[in-house]
Amino acid sequence: MEENKVVLLTIREAAAMVSGLSVYQVRLMIKNGQIPYIKAGTKFFINKAVLLKYLSGEN
Repeated sequence: MEENKVVLLTIREAAAMVSGLSVYQVRLMIKNGQIPYIKAGTKFFINKAVLLKYLSGEN
């Protein structure tokens, strides 16, 4: 049976994963409600699959 694991990225990891994407731009996408996130304490986490789907233009 194949497991579907959820991979969460920090803002810095998300920015490093995509060439040309800065930490500031990721923060703006969160602030503007463009990508969903999870806040745990002072850290923000972004689902990797959702981020890639958003950046590829899928809704």
